Amino acid sequence: MLFSIAVQVCCTALLVNGVKCPMPAPEAAAIAAELRTAMGKLTRRVKHEDRIPLGQVAVLGALDRDGAMTISDLAADQRVRPQSMARTVGLLIEQNLLTRRAHPTDRRKSLVDLSDMGQAALEAERGRRAGWLAQAIDAELTDEERALLARSAALLERLATR
Repeated sequence: MLFSIAVQVCCTALLVNGVKCPMPAPEAAAIAAELRTAMGKLTRRVKHEDRIPLGQVAVLGALDRDGAMTISDLAADQRVRPQSMARTVGLLIEQNLLTRRAHPTDRRKSLVDLSDMGQAALEAERGRRAGWLAQAIDAELTDEERALLARSAALLERLATR
């Protein structure tokens, strides 16, 4: 059934950002549908380990990766409205997970960055997620399956950066 749905999807013209794209092969469409479903389930299961709301941990992660930013830059990075980001940043500052300081070149702006508590909370959150997944991999997969999964991770990364 999944394959027939994928074939139906392939038989219609695809539009991405208003541009007509070549239709994927039926096999690729079926793989894509199954992969999206499996990744969605896995993502929801990993999120079950979260202690910090997803939007807040995404902000902490962005600051960890990219360093201090303005609220506008964070909003653009996370693809949310600046007003929404201001509320999220305010909550994180109240929890002492972020610090705010003056922008070095524009006195009208301020920069937010991870506090020591924010860094620790982010590392704990990442540890819970990775810990659960590592335990699941260890308990559920054979050595051969683990090797296949390791190779697949590189492929998924390549697809994600396309």
